[in-house]
Amino acid sequence: MHNPPAPTGAIAFADGTVFMGTGLGATGLIAGELCFNTAMTGYQEILTDPSYAEQIVTFTFPHIGNVGANPEDEEAASAPARRAAIGAVFRAMPTAPSNWRAVDSLSTWLSRRGIIGLAGVDTRAITLHIREKGMPRAAIAHAPQEGTGGQIDRDALIAFARAWQGLEGKDLTPAVATAAAFRSLDTLWTWQDGHSSRDRAEFHVVVVDFGVKANILRALGAINAHATVVGPAATAAEIRALKPDGLILSNGPGDPAATALVCAPMIRELVEARLPTFGICLGHQILALTFGANTMKMGQGHHGANHPVKDVATGKVEIVSMNHGFAVDRATLPDRLAETHVSLFDGTNCGIRLVDRPAFAVQHHPEASPGPQDSLYLFERFAELMAVCRSAPDY
Repeated sequence: MHNPPAPTGAIAFADGTVFMGTGLGATGLIAGELCFNTAMTGYQEILTDPSYAEQIVTFTFPHIGNVGANPEDEEAASAPARRAAIGAVFRAMPTAPSNWRAVDSLSTWLSRRGIIGLAGVDTRAITLHIREKGMPRAAIAHAPQEGTGGQIDRDALIAFARAWQGLEGKDLTPAVATAAAFRSLDTLWTWQDGHSSRDRAEFHVVVVDFGVKANILRALGAINAHATVVGPAATAAEIRALKPDGLILSNGPGDPAATALVCAPMIRELVEARLPTFGICLGHQILALTFGANTMKMGQGHHGANHPVKDVATGKVEIVSMNHGFAVDRATLPDRLAETHVSLFDGTNCGIRLVDRPAFAVQHHPEASPGPQDSLYLFERFAELMAVCRSAPDY
């Protein structure tokens, strides 16, 4: 009788739950928060989104890796050599890629990026566990030598998961944000031409980098704007000296309340001075915190590309990409912050605007990487706001 191969990988939760499987990608052991993502495509964009720092992603779609990996689809704009997601969990072992854009297989790419992978586990059971009990502290391991007949130490793996302190109270942005300001004139990917750059642009936007995704910068290029990307410790005076037409507060990882302690005074000063401002994901949460709202840790978070969000003013429903484990507590929104979007999954806040300043923000990812593109128009709205404020400074 044929004996199944010994497991070469495993993931353990702090509550003692363990799933054994086949390791791939990078080798080693690392702990973080485990979440699940319901997107059927875009796994490379997901795993390189800096918002996933210190997180392990379980993919609910069973077949991941079919199109391989390529340099154009990486999303860590300012720190491409650093990890975003630290681990990835799959139902089926990724197959050889079958796509004209593929440069690497998924396993090779995971190894090069330093991401530990685990395949051959029951991802439905993991997803159900997260839905019932919340996103656990977890430890993921890949040890190829175990395939010779050794045993993975389950107790040591559980202890490692329990020792990790979680995301609450952590400002993770210094690890993923740019160390030096840089400029971007990139535009969105187009069929056959790929990514391109502008020679000049109508608008100048300063992007506060909390872990900015590359497609946010490209979406700015698509609205005829060039971006100057600065770190989260930039001061209001430093940003004003750049003479921007607008301000982007980017996505990023960690606890927004911890990050806001560093940057809220700068944001308040610039918004009160009527600089057009657009917050995305973590930037949305930080804008809300800056003007008096609170944030809260979510049980399972929102991670996927199929989330329905309703525009409160128009009643329009958009299907959007989400990636967040904290949310703005809509019950704490002060009078200056009007709710603009709400999740149709669980009723959480997904958008705000200041009623007396040219500033707005959304919890979802309008840059659509991975898609869908239902909310890409928000960049056009930002361009219109910059144009109005340029012609009427007292707007």
